[in-house]
Amino acid sequence: MTLRLKLMVLAAALGITACSSTVTRYYTLIAPMDTNSVTSTSAAPFQFEMLPVLMPVQVDQPPLVVRQGDGSLAILDTERWGSPLGDEFHDALTAQLERRFGTRDIAGLPKDSSQPLLSLRTDVRRFESVPGQYALIDVVWSLSLRKSGNQRLNLTCSSIIREQAAVGMEGLILAHQQAVAKLAQNIAGTAQNWVQTPSSGCH
Repeated sequence: MTLRLKLMVLAAALGITACSSTVTRYYTLIAPMDTNSVTSTSAAPFQFEMLPVLMPVQVDQPPLVVRQGDGSLAILDTERWGSPLGDEFHDALTAQLERRFGTRDIAGLPKDSSQPLLSLRTDVRRFESVPGQYALIDVVWSLSLRKSGNQRLNLTCSSIIREQAAVGMEGLILAHQQAVAKLAQNIAGTAQNWVQTPSSGCH
């Protein structure tokens, strides 16, 4: 074997080793269902519709984007969301609200005109990730209630939720899941009171 051929074989072997040593991990905001999950014992007195989520463009991409101590952002190519972050947030919040309302999201499905329809729109202003420190979401959310006769009521609220994150990416993802769960708790509590008493406003 010539020297040139040996070098080519060595380079190929090193390339294969380098590729095989890079493992891409995927994460989700959807928390697992367990016996401790909050579940409503009765269905809410309205239909529920979850509208699309607005997400800041700098974090709405497949790799996780984390904040560093100097104020810069780092894109972690081997740490990725299982689906676009906006979709992850939408699906995670929907699952949490379905449990609390005791009813399914009927977005895109036929509606019962004889029942009130509650629509939720969320605008995520900040989605911050600092491994080993915290996960933060800053969300403006709007409720729209359509009653019989096409009467509509609207309410806009906001929530800033910060959860402490343990060391490691798993700790950061868990903190974000907990933040989404708290957001769902805020929304569900406000919605259920507001539907019954429109003057109650945001909680």
